[in-house]
This record gives sequence, structure tokens and C-alpha cells, in this order.
Amino acid sequence: MTRIFTYDSTLRDGEQSEGIALSLEDKLRIVERLDAFGVDFIEGGYPASNPKDIAFFERVRAMPLKHASIAAFGSTCKKGVAPEDDQGLADLVGSGAPAVTIVGKTWDEQVTRALLTTLDENLRMIRESVAYLKAQGLRVVFDAEHFFDGYKANPDFALACVRAASEAGADSIDLCETNGGALPHEVEEIVRTVAEALPGQQLGIHCHDDSGCAVANTLAAVRAGATQVQGTVNGFGERVGNADLLTVIADLELKMGCTCVGAENLRQLTGVSQFVAATCNLSVPTHHPYTGASAFAHKGGLHASAIARFPEAYEHARPESVGNTQRMLVSELAGKASLVAKAASLGIDLAAHQDKTQAILDDIKAREAAGYSYEVADGSLALLLQRHLGAYRPHFTLESFRVIVDDHEDTGALAKDAMSEATIKIHVDDQRFVATGEGAGPVGALDNALRMAITAFYPAVNEMELVDFKVRILDENVGTDAITRVVITTRDSSASWGTVGVSENIIEASWNALVDSIEYGLMRAGA
Repeated sequence: MTRIFTYDSTLRDGEQSEGIALSLEDKLRIVERLDAFGVDFIEGGYPASNPKDIAFFERVRAMPLKHASIAAFGSTCKKGVAPEDDQGLADLVGSGAPAVTIVGKTWDEQVTRALLTTLDENLRMIRESVAYLKAQGLRVVFDAEHFFDGYKANPDFALACVRAASEAGADSIDLCETNGGALPHEVEEIVRTVAEALPGQQLGIHCHDDSGCAVANTLAAVRAGATQVQGTVNGFGERVGNADLLTVIADLELKMGCTCVGAENLRQLTGVSQFVAATCNLSVPTHHPYTGASAFAHKGGLHASAIARFPEAYEHARPESVGNTQRMLVSELAGKASLVAKAASLGIDLAAHQDKTQAILDDIKAREAAGYSYEVADGSLALLLQRHLGAYRPHFTLESFRVIVDDHEDTGALAKDAMSEATIKIHVDDQRFVATGEGAGPVGALDNALRMAITAFYPAVNEMELVDFKVRILDENVGTDAITRVVITTRDSSASWGTVGVSENIIEASWNALVDSIEYGLMRAGA
């Protein structure tokens, strides 16, 4: 099996993604997780570009990494400057990182129009910078910037650039598809040409996703001889992003017979994806390959029926191999097999109640026609199943609730000082409770009031936290009489679940979803 080395650039290229700003502690936590996952090289950024990166290289030196090597990123020496006099190269050496990556121009027009220097001077900058860093005992990666555009424009000069780096001792020459516009067949052909021109030289590949081909281009480069792949977790990066290193790793391991992190570590793939996304304050896209929540989700009845007997029919890989799970979605498209499989995943043996399955399915379809959606509302679905099976026992019943929104326009029309107050009357067994809660919004106020009323009976509610609240207007053409769907996500210390409420009144829809979230949480907790 071919050993392919992995080079992660999340802490530099990934942080250049719009909306991502990592703290020092964030970066160190990501390093720790990627090291445990088995990534070979973790690029930490420019070692002296800002105080945070300076502190990063100081702190990371003290971390007991088990596998990964930290790489500092920089450029070749400046034009007209000897490498020993170049401050950028001095910063790389001073970072203490065991590996350094320097970027150099390989497109002739970049040299003459951006660097404003000669082609010979550019070759000198590459050759002397690599040789200088190698003399310091460092592992050197040469990032050949704009290599594919450069090769198309002037193949002789592009090859001269990478040959200069190779002759100076670069450990790996990573060809950069910087603009993200090349196609896989072009990448494969050009990488193969470089491999033939530089026999014995390790080659790597660094791709951007502007044409949607970053992962495919990376795999094409491996086919042509590259043995080091660069990318970022979840494809985070500037513009539309970089090659998703996790997808590349899974494809190489599962499809191409290569070894990157190994089969055991590959099971961490989904967890790594979610961890880095959460650290970046983002979500993993639902339909992301391998690691998305929908990557192994099945909705159509035909699919679900086939999956039960022949998983390979609709799953190109086993979800557990990448740490993900198979999910059955229940909707108006579902059949009995989907419903039975979904119920089983919720701990409900619907197969033992075949006489009720069709009635439940008909109810679900009628509810979805009325605006409900159970694809992201496992909690509400479980309670619905329990009701049909006669197993549902409410933990509390509502007598009434009232919500007041109090807003004083003393600071103008753009003020954000409105407060909500909710009063609820609840019965637990034969006892009646009245509680009042406050919140910035009506749902928060209702949530607080409900918790105040029932916590004494059900302490488990203290472990539950409302973490997401989504509202969708289903028939906008009828204005304020439109049907509103509310989906709430709640979590405790071990899991999260979704619940749904539907009504023409947004507060009532919110209350119904909120009640389901608490009821399901208590059912899970065995209250």
C-alpha cells in the first residue's frame, strides 16, 4: 500500500476563510486533535506575522505531540537579498519548528509583474533559500505557487523553478493549483511530467476548489506520483476553500488502496470534522462527503428497504469506517421499512407492532402535509410513535400560558431592549404550579418558566440546554396567517435531539416544540 503523507493547512489557509477567526487556544486544541488523528504535518502559519502566531510557535514547542510535525510557513528570500540576511527566513529558523514551507513563484508573469524582478533572480531566490534552510537542519517543503498556470504559460520556466528547489535539497516539492481553475486530467498530466523530470524527488499537491475540483485534482496528482497531499479540514479556506483533507484521506484509504492515517484512525474522521468546525464556530455542511449528517441518510422508501438487505446498494462506503452513522429519514416519501428502521434507531421496536405501522405512516404523511417535518426532529417522532403504541405518559400537562413582550422605545427604533415575560400554569400529577419566567424573547421566557415549574419534580431538566431555534414560514403568500414551523435543538451531556412544532401562531408552534424537547429529554433520562 502506497504511503501518502498528509499536510494540514487549516491553521493558515483555513483561517483565511471568511468568517473564521481562531484564538491561540483554538489553534492549539486543533493541533492536539489532528496529532491524535495521525496527520503528518500541521502548518502553524507565519511565525512572526502577529503576536498570536509568535505565541503559537512558543506554546506548540512544549506540546508532547505523538505523531505530527509542526511546519512554519514563509516565502523565499526577497529579491536582491541573501538568504542569511533575510528577516523572513530568520523568523522561520527562529520559530523552532522542525519543518518549514516556503512559497516561491513559478509563473513567469508573476515574477515579472508581481515581484518586478527577472526570471534568473527568481531562480536564485528559490535555490539559495532552500539551500540555506536545509543547512539549518530543517525539513524543507517548497510550495510552487501558481505552478499549473505557470506551466501552461511557460513550461520550461516552471520546470526550472522546481528543478532549482530540488537541486538545492528540498525534501518535498508541492505543486500549488493556486487559482483553483485546473481540471483533473490537466493536473494528472502535468504532475506526471514533473515526476518524470525529477526522478526520486518527493512531490506534493496543494489545490483550491474554485472550480469544484480540489479533491479530484488532489487524487489525480496522487495517481501521477504525488506522495504528499495538502488540504484543510472541511475544505475551509480563502474564496471557496481548499481541498478537504478529510475527504482526500478517506478517498485515498478506502478507494485507492493508500495509507494515510490507517483504518483505526480513519474512524475518527467525522469526529475531527465536527470538532474543527465547532472550534471555528461553524457547522459541518449537512451534505458534506463522508462526515456530513446526511452522508449516509436514506429517505426514499425503496432505498430504505434495499439498505436493510443490501447496504452497498446505496452506500459507497460503510459509515462506521469514517465514524459516521447510517440514518433513516421519515417523511411523506418513506415506506414501512424506513419507519421500522428509524424506530429501531430510536429504541422502539415497531416490528412487533405490524398492525399499527400503516396507521403511523399515514399519520406522519398527513402531518408532513400540514407542515411538520420529522427529518430533523427525532424527539418529536419518538413521542409520536409512543403515542400510537399507547406507551406515552406525559410528565406534565399545561393548563394555560401567557406571554408579554415589553419594549420601551426610549432609545429609538433600532433599540434592542425588548424583554419577554411568560406565565404558565402546569399540572404535575395532582399538583398545580404557576411560574413566571423572563427572557430576551418569548421562547426563552417560556423555557425559563417551564423549568421553574417542573425542576423540583424532574431535576434532569437542569442538564438540558436549548441550543438552536429555527423558524420557517411555510406559505408566505397568506401573510400573517401563514403556517409557521419551529424546530428546536436541545442537548444534554450525552446527546442532542430535535423537536418540531407547527401552528399559525409562532408562539404556539414554539411552545409545542419546546414541550416535546423537554418531554423527550425526560424520557431519555428515564424520569
